[in-house]
Amino acid sequence: MAEERETDLALEGLVHDLNNVFQTIVESAELLEPDRKWASLARTLRRSADRGRRIVDGYCETTAAVATVDLEQVVEAAIEFAADVLVALRISGVEFRRDVERGIRLKGHPTAWERVFFNLLINAGQAMPKGGAVSIQGRLNDDQVVVTVADDGPGIPEEVLPHIFKPRFSTSAKRTGMGLQIVKSLVRKNGGTVHAANRAEGRGAEFRITVPV
Repeated sequence: MAEERETDLALEGLVHDLNNVFQTIVESAELLEPDRKWASLARTLRRSADRGRRIVDGYCETTAAVATVDLEQVVEAAIEFAADVLVALRISGVEFRRDVERGIRLKGHPTAWERVFFNLLINAGQAMPKGGAVSIQGRLNDDQVVVTVADDGPGIPEEVLPHIFKPRFSTSAKRTGMGLQIVKSLVRKNGGTVHAANRAEGRGAEFRITVPV
């Protein structure tokens, strides 16, 4: 019990410190916003701080607290976040194309699903530093929700495919290799599966998520 209490206090302290960091970012954005030169950056900082808070809050909450989430809404939130990050990374020319059936709901917390799609979208964007298209399709197929994220980048080398969901596996020294492991973990937590492959038609990679209704 003492160890559990210490863990709870450690998490509570981490949340407190992170919220202070987010608040500092928001206050810095408020200083920049009146200047037209920095207004766009200020808005990006505000959105990033808000997302950071949502991620922390979502991590602390149980998925049972929210029965289902709207797929279309979390996809839109993930696209907005990915677009902001790509701007910060100075990657331009990436177009996000969404084709999501209305009314589809997923079991789980909205922040968790936003993290799933954000990681897939940002990986696709980084694979196309000179630009390209990323498509997100969501369909209700009998008793399953099927979401596909595909890009027209270089694809995934065949020798890499069996390893991409492993923790800290990355083909780039600049990346942590945690993004796809987070995707797999959160999808499985909500009873789903995720599969990676190269597109059968054209070039690029494709990730398919299947979740029971």
